[in-house]
Amino acid sequence: MCFTSTYAQEQGSSPLSAKGKAQSKICFALYTVHESTLKLTAQFYPVRNYEPFSASLQILDGGEWETVQEARINYPGYTAQFRVEDWDEELEKLYRVVYADKAFYEGIIRKNPVQKEEIIVAAFSCWSNVIEHGSDLPMDDIVNNLERLQPDLLFFAGDQVYDHSNHLGNWLKFGEAFGDLIRNTPTVTIPDDHDIGQGNLWGNGGNKTDTRDGNKGGYYMPVEYIREVERAQTSHLPDPYDPTPIKQGIGVYYTDLKWGGISFAIIEDRKFKSGPKGVLTKKSYPDTRDMDVPGAQLLGKRQLDFLEDWTTDWEDAEMKAVLSATIFANLSTHSPTLERRNKYSHDSNGWPQTGRNKALSVIRKSYACMIAGDQHLGSVVHHGVEEWNDAGYSFAVPAVANFWMRWWLPDEPGKNRRPGAPQYTGEYEDAFHNKMTVHAVANPTNKDNSEKSDPLHGRAAGYGIIRFNKQRRETTYECWPRGVDMFAPGSKPYPGWPVTFGQTDNFEIRDGFFLPTLTFSEPEQVVTVLDNYTSEVISSLRIKGNAYQPRVRHAGNYKIAVGEGKEIKYFYSVAAKKVNEEILRVDQE
Repeated sequence: MCFTSTYAQEQGSSPLSAKGKAQSKICFALYTVHESTLKLTAQFYPVRNYEPFSASLQILDGGEWETVQEARINYPGYTAQFRVEDWDEELEKLYRVVYADKAFYEGIIRKNPVQKEEIIVAAFSCWSNVIEHGSDLPMDDIVNNLERLQPDLLFFAGDQVYDHSNHLGNWLKFGEAFGDLIRNTPTVTIPDDHDIGQGNLWGNGGNKTDTRDGNKGGYYMPVEYIREVERAQTSHLPDPYDPTPIKQGIGVYYTDLKWGGISFAIIEDRKFKSGPKGVLTKKSYPDTRDMDVPGAQLLGKRQLDFLEDWTTDWEDAEMKAVLSATIFANLSTHSPTLERRNKYSHDSNGWPQTGRNKALSVIRKSYACMIAGDQHLGSVVHHGVEEWNDAGYSFAVPAVANFWMRWWLPDEPGKNRRPGAPQYTGEYEDAFHNKMTVHAVANPTNKDNSEKSDPLHGRAAGYGIIRFNKQRRETTYECWPRGVDMFAPGSKPYPGWPVTFGQTDNFEIRDGFFLPTLTFSEPEQVVTVLDNYTSEVISSLRIKGNAYQPRVRHAGNYKIAVGEGKEIKYFYSVAAKKVNEEILRVDQE
């Protein structure tokens, strides 16, 4: 199936949602708008013979198409990058990519939906290219649902491409399938292991590895291939926090995106991670806790520093979320059949444990939730570091077309399950002894990989819908099966969903200490709690309303910062107590 607009590209005058054949010059276009900068990447079909390697971006202004920028088409990969600064985020604009004055690809740059009470994100991952898994089936069910839902942001969490030596050909198929959604909606795409030509990826800071399994850590494919993949999938994202390349000159894209009053941290949880064979020197580890060896990296210092800075940046943001390839847990007991039991997976972000705990400990400081893919198993987990449930909620969205099935079917029922919840929910330790509370799982109903008449439903394929309610400061996760009209009477997501939780549930302190209740003359203030002596950030939140009582894990004195930018008031040596009835009034001038 192809959802690009052939007629528009040939004639320049057709509806934005026109569907045609994949024989035009321009396949699709991705864009984001962040802090008044528009970045757009146009993906072309291979340039033939003497055709030009240049294109232009035009904006419809006052009824006339105005050329705002011209760009070269990159090779390999056939992409053109456009960047427009001082973009007016309050306006919705029509755009078109123009090639040789005879091919035109149109779309809509949406206005920033900051005034909306609810911001909707649609999230996807893992589009298998195996026909028996449903890869050849039309995406009409997804496209039709989302054209009606009109999400504010699309997130593709990785494995958009499953051909390990031909990214371009399969990336074009991806664009043909999802282009009608992407052309009109801000979109985040991040590559995962299959996109860059490996079954698993431990990037190890950009090392070169000599085998595709990559267990020693590093990249197998030529560096030009890696650059092509990242250019195609990430060059439209906001500028990276620190663009310094890693080994082999491979770039980075970890960054933040502010849209609709939600601040998204986009991280690279594979790129800096250590390979297990590079750091685990013993032949066996009867206790997986011993695999948490010194020097094993997960996000790495650069990304942890980024997340620390992001914690206190609340400009134009009311809630926060982290977008990554996979979740910080090893949530699997069986794969790829029900007869095969798993011990553990180093591919999961449950390992290395110290790196996992460092990441969650920073992410929870801003009460951020998490959205990811990779697992081929839809799940909602409330993570724990020191205690169960003291870190954020994560949503691993299911595979769009499921190549490698996984199940979560532990032998023992979870502790402290909610009334009526399945026995596989509740509090557990994963294979690496990480604390996690499982709230929902979409297990496949098929038992193995043999061909079935219904390759989508039996393999638990689907996608995620995430709703950020800024008025109530709540997040809702929905996990939808393929082939379901989500607007039809009686339609429901997978059993166990929706899952709704409050913003402050992402850093839950059950047995802690209270700072004074803060009252404000102006509402919606940013309150940051810091260590009184080291100034390490403990937590940071844009509060709702005019009053807020911070809670901390340990007794002692703290520093409180109220406000943002240059308008910050500090309160020093503020005591945290088990019972604290003190009221601290804060007047903003």
